[in-house]
Amino acid sequence: MGMTITEKILTKHSGKRAVSPGDNIWVDVDILMTHDVCGPGTIDIFKKNFGNNARVWNREGTVIIPDHYIFTKDQHAGRNIEILRGFAKEQDLPYFYDVGTSRYRGVCHVALAQEGHTRPGEVLFGTDSHTCTAGAFGEFATGIGNTDAALIMGIGKLWVKVPPTIRYVFDGEVPPYIMAKDMILTIIGKIGVEGANYMTMEFAGDGVYALSMDERMTLCNMVIEAGAKNGVISPDKKTISYVVSHTKKSFEIVENDHDARFRDITYFKSNELVPMVAKPHSPDNTAPARDLNTTKLDRCYIGSCTGGKLDDFKAAARILKGNKVVTDTYIVPATVEVADSLKKERLDNMTLLEIFTNAGARIGDPSCAACLGGPVDTFGRLNNDEVCLSTTNRNFPGRMGSKGSQVYLASPYTVAASALTGKITDPRDFL
Repeated sequence: MGMTITEKILTKHSGKRAVSPGDNIWVDVDILMTHDVCGPGTIDIFKKNFGNNARVWNREGTVIIPDHYIFTKDQHAGRNIEILRGFAKEQDLPYFYDVGTSRYRGVCHVALAQEGHTRPGEVLFGTDSHTCTAGAFGEFATGIGNTDAALIMGIGKLWVKVPPTIRYVFDGEVPPYIMAKDMILTIIGKIGVEGANYMTMEFAGDGVYALSMDERMTLCNMVIEAGAKNGVISPDKKTISYVVSHTKKSFEIVENDHDARFRDITYFKSNELVPMVAKPHSPDNTAPARDLNTTKLDRCYIGSCTGGKLDDFKAAARILKGNKVVTDTYIVPATVEVADSLKKERLDNMTLLEIFTNAGARIGDPSCAACLGGPVDTFGRLNNDEVCLSTTNRNFPGRMGSKGSQVYLASPYTVAASALTGKITDPRDFL
């Protein structure tokens, strides 16, 4: 029997001839990523187990990207950055993207791709659950804890159980008012937050391959919200074009065998998709945006690894151009590259940044910002009983700040449309 993309990548990185779902194997790691939230803990465990003078297994394969609690006066958050800074210097790490310097890049999951660290056929582990974003590039990418990361720092390997693969196929062209966020919320609403526990979620079909790489990253980003181990999309010309334009390193395309074994295959008719929203307090508590048009909002938020990429802002700008928001609206680019693009990318005769500014939105510095709540001086952090519609990936109590707040999740189209009305609004009303 043939193997899936995930099984073939893990086979190659385990040195075995073949693997099957449920097998426990040692896997060689290409890239380990950590950031300011989990990096200090990982470093502490690494030193306690390998010694204060130990060296990381691979300097080129260790990537540190501070991004979560960085634009704050909080002394504990500042201390975390100092620990990363000291470790990077001690280990002479070439890929430490230090905040406050020209090396700073922004949110790790988007920055990894922009800096050429996401490559087909490779294995990438990160101390963040949304590391699965990189599966959009046809690699095995998943989140791990500090102890596992410390082991990788020391030996470059990790003990992994091979996940089975479930496949989601979107047949036909996706309507112009639908974004990847609507697609993944449709799936999660159908299977629930435990529906893909420790499985690979693979995306395929005309509807998927028509998506840009930014949009494919959104799909894979939120597989963890269904409990999945990783998400993956088979590489095509778009994938290769993106990767070769961001790195000179070689890579190997891995595809499903013609007789690959899938745990299940679910088909969606792309033309039947509608704009979706996840209601508090779970990503699987979904409903069509049109059914929630009486829900009043205090805040709209467009940003994060899920909704802060260039294509996300292009979508929002199409709706906001020439209009004024009626509720507090935050625009937070995921990375410095995206922030720079907002100043250059034009829609008709205006830059995206001009469109957002003229619409009355507030512009934040590239970072995770309010997505994970953070210190009280975090930009865009929710307070008290505010109701927010956001392009982020989670809406658990307290996720974006106060436990008394309510967070709804939607696509940039839906959030932008809702910012103009002050209540949840189907973007088809403006497109």
